[in-house]
Amino acid sequence: MTWRGIEGAKLDHVACGVASIAEAAGFVAGTLGGEPWMGGPGGAFVGAQWRFEGGGVLELIEPTGPPDGFLWRFLASRGPGVHHVTFKVKDLALACERVREAGLDVVGYDDSSPGWKEAFLHPKQAQGLVVQLAESHPELDGGWSEAWSFPPAPAAPPPPVRLLGLHLSARDLGAARRQWGELLGGVERRLGGDRIFVWPDSPLRIRVSPDPVGPEGPLELEVATSRRLELPPGAHPVLGARIARVEA
Repeated sequence: MTWRGIEGAKLDHVACGVASIAEAAGFVAGTLGGEPWMGGPGGAFVGAQWRFEGGGVLELIEPTGPPDGFLWRFLASRGPGVHHVTFKVKDLALACERVREAGLDVVGYDDSSPGWKEAFLHPKQAQGLVVQLAESHPELDGGWSEAWSFPPAPAAPPPPVRLLGLHLSARDLGAARRQWGELLGGVERRLGGDRIFVWPDSPLRIRVSPDPVGPEGPLELEVATSRRLELPPGAHPVLGARIARVEA
């Protein structure tokens, strides 16, 4: 069966699940220099987004509500860390049709809000990572706000780093190329044995390292900067993700 990719998909942001946005904000703003963008409640969580040099966006989501919610379960099983990437699409229903034609499952389809419609690729089929597809019409319901009360920022935050994107490990490079390239429209580039996928209208990228025997999923968030940057040697204890400084 032949199938077509999703036209106009754009990598919008990378999201980390954390126990406390307030505790992680000091590192995001005070070390990485992230600038508050927008935030607000999201049903079973509250979220906040920071922008970086070049326009890359990092989102933090903190669980609220009953302890059986999806984010409570994520933190209980994995701890804090990268939870999902979000692709904005023009037509969610059509995008999901393309996903099914490609032989993948759509989960969590929700078009109940006129301003935000979403669906997901399951991490078991998407290299160990939740992939969110979203059709956004903020003019219809307001959505998140730039006026949301962000945690206090340092008095003199440093210049923002450039958030390049997410580095992943994948067992099947062919499956990764079909997902990020053929289905989601990323332009593929080689970097040694890795593949980097970029989107013309997005400042973010996905880097895939093939590893046929290791676990699949996020390895690190990649940043670039010309200034001195003090990073923890492993995963940040609150953010849960490893931050790697690389050449742009």
